[in-house]
Amino acid sequence: MYDHHEPTRSPALFIHNARLNGTATDALIENGTFTAIAPALTPPEGAERLDAAGKLLVPAFYNAHTHAAMTFLRGYADDMELFAWLNNHIWPAEGRLTSEDIYWGTKLAILEMIHSGTVFFNDMYWEPEMALRAADEMGVRAAIGRLYIEASPGVILERNVLSTQALESAYRASSAKDRIQLTYAPHAVYTVSGITLRRIAEMARETGDRIHIHASETEKEVKDCMAANGMSPIAWLDTCGLLTSRTVLAHCVHLSEEDIAILNHRGTVAVHNPNSNFKLCSGQFDYRKVAEEARCRVALGTDGCASNNSLSMFDEMKLAALNAKIRSGDPTCGKAADIWRMATRDGAEAFGINAGVIAVGKLGDALLLDPDAPCLIPEHHLDANIVYAADPSCVDTVICAGRILMRNRRIDGEEAIIEAARAQLARHTQST
Repeated sequence: MYDHHEPTRSPALFIHNARLNGTATDALIENGTFTAIAPALTPPEGAERLDAAGKLLVPAFYNAHTHAAMTFLRGYADDMELFAWLNNHIWPAEGRLTSEDIYWGTKLAILEMIHSGTVFFNDMYWEPEMALRAADEMGVRAAIGRLYIEASPGVILERNVLSTQALESAYRASSAKDRIQLTYAPHAVYTVSGITLRRIAEMARETGDRIHIHASETEKEVKDCMAANGMSPIAWLDTCGLLTSRTVLAHCVHLSEEDIAILNHRGTVAVHNPNSNFKLCSGQFDYRKVAEEARCRVALGTDGCASNNSLSMFDEMKLAALNAKIRSGDPTCGKAADIWRMATRDGAEAFGINAGVIAVGKLGDALLLDPDAPCLIPEHHLDANIVYAADPSCVDTVICAGRILMRNRRIDGEEAIIEAARAQLARHTQST
């Protein structure tokens, strides 16, 4: 179930006096993995000590679909229909983004994600070598996509070709392969032809890398695919050989019964992005049919800042739960515990990451939440508080692979990242 990469060696981390499932406990992370969780542990010599002071020890979040560098386009073109938004505003603006824009935009995104408790993001964007560099430097986990968009059927944009070459070279030289993986990321059925989709499916079979693609996001996409190929986007992707248990489909808003059956049969992951879907009026994901009845694999994502406009998984959880209830007409649909699992364990498992649960043998990713945050009081049910009430202000400490990324809501170097991002934005604005 889980992918294996040799972990980066790091000092042991001893978490003292945390609260897990209502009980005071200690936890030890060695070589990036939880090795002991119990009261009154004795830490090994040389372990870094983190005094949790009664804070809540919970799993971290795994953002299963985003476009990180779109932080630079936050609030740029709002309140528009998807294809007008893409064709008339977003794609022209993206064409003007430089490598440094993408690098600093991604670092800004990672900063926001850490502050809101996210330790992994699945990224699809231009010049992905910049996202790899940013994720490596900031100590998070990531799946970085080799982006495919065609100039004509079977002919990939030169910008994508050159970036994929740069990404492969940077990845070979990276020491963070235990945290970062590469995916094949064809954009969508309306920007990538069957010729290239079949080629990608073959490459994925050879390398074992995952595939990440937008699918069935809008009614127009479905109608156009039916007209062009005589079948839905899901059926078309399956015909092209793309749908396996290592494929991640972003959105999946417009699914037929046959589409859902295909996803279930293939073990393919659907990523629910409620904020983006609502904002662009793409439609409502059918959580009851897909997740509860068909038992398809479902993870949760934020999409990019241009269409959300936030990277908070807290926001996604609450809206996912409310969407499930409104779409089904049943207030018992989309229970808090199930939605929380979708943002944690299910997201991690979708990418072969042995995490998303605080347990011995699981990777050392975790959050410490402040139990004195007003929105977490009273604590009748923690899962309900986290899904319906919590926000990023509750996150005190973030740990990824046993390394503290944020402590007491402070991230080393965050002021420099914000300053550099603002300077880059100013240079970009002046040049355009």
